[in-house]
Amino acid sequence: MKLDAIDLRILEAIQADGRITKLALAEKAGLSPTPCWMRLRKLEKAGIVTGYHARLALRRVVPVASVMMEVTLGNHRQVDFDRFERAIAAIPEIVACWSVGGGVDYILKVVAADIDAYQRLVDELLGRELGIDRYFTYIVTKTVKEETILPLGSLLPQTN
Repeated sequence: MKLDAIDLRILEAIQADGRITKLALAEKAGLSPTPCWMRLRKLEKAGIVTGYHARLALRRVVPVASVMMEVTLGNHRQVDFDRFERAIAAIPEIVACWSVGGGVDYILKVVAADIDAYQRLVDELLGRELGIDRYFTYIVTKTVKEETILPLGSLLPQTN
């Protein structure tokens, strides 16, 4: 789907405020409400907009340990990657997982109640024989930046 400037304004607006009203969104997009809403529905149906979420200040709710984890598998067959990814997808404490190129196979972001809970999760993963050969743990001591808004303006080619 080819996006135009109006689509981009809609995407930028809903990223900044997922609860924006139809009228406010239409104003930001430079359209009347009905055509704007139809464009938003089209973006949703195309799979460009995949959901709407609230951003939580989790540490204001409960103390947590955030951990980044590098994982290298012992074997690199597709079946090994598939087995690992299926297992990871089912664990709620693993809030992000990226398959990466370079010296490791995956980088995971884990949110656990504390370091002991994280270690229990790792022990469970190792016990399930998912093919983990090595893992490295990095405890997050301070979040410097964690954006959920994607920089569409700098990612897309500029048109005149």
